Amino acid sequence: MSPKGLRVGELWRFPVKSMQGERLEVADLDERGLRGDRQWALLDLDTGLTLTARRVPELLFASARLVDDDTVEIELPDGAVTTDAAALSDWLGRRVELRRANDAVAGTYEIALDAEHEDTATWVQWHGPTGTFHDSTRTRVSLASTATMGSWDRRRFRANVVLEAAAAGAEDVLVGHRVALGGAVLDVGKAIDRCVMTTRPQPGGIERDLDVLRTIARERANELGVGAMVVTGGRVATGDELIVS
Repeated sequence: MSPKGLRVGELWRFPVKSMQGERLEVADLDERGLRGDRQWALLDLDTGLTLTARRVPELLFASARLVDDDTVEIELPDGAVTTDAAALSDWLGRRVELRRANDAVAGTYEIALDAEHEDTATWVQWHGPTGTFHDSTRTRVSLASTATMGSWDRRRFRANVVLEAAAAGAEDVLVGHRVALGGAVLDVGKAIDRCVMTTRPQPGGIERDLDVLRTIARERANELGVGAMVVTGGRVATGDELIVS
């Protein structure tokens, strides 16, 4: 059954991977997703890895904003605004550099196989898509509903599109369907498998909470939200209705 009455409640852009992002009223979508979303990341110059808060939780305590299509600003926890490699390296205690996504290079990511015991777990690596620093080659836009996220702070899930929904799981049935959202058309291709990112502390009183991931694993087979690819770009605004083809 196709869900009805799903509307855009919030739009979020995360210009730098694993940092805090920007809440928007209107967003333009193109083949890479929300324009400017996950278009920058910090590269660890010693390991060659694209850093995420899975390995470096401190990233979540910085915030990023898009100045224009070609420029991003990072605000560090102490209030300093910078994109300087030396300043970013001093903050994190490792040699890093801000890199922009391009069509020739894919990010290399890592994750601990045991989220409960990361210090002793085996960490595995994989390559993401080119042109963006999303984790999955099958996702350029992520969607999750208010009902499915429930009482958890929605920032834990870093969705681009927060859908207003009365029933939990309303977005699950979108998988395999083409949907219209404002002036954009999306193919919803997968459920999003959740990881330790959902448990990380964040500014504003979000505490470390392993029960978030435990609950998702127990009640939802470790999946929450859906990932989509952009078929036709266009403008999306809060209040827009999601229409299933």
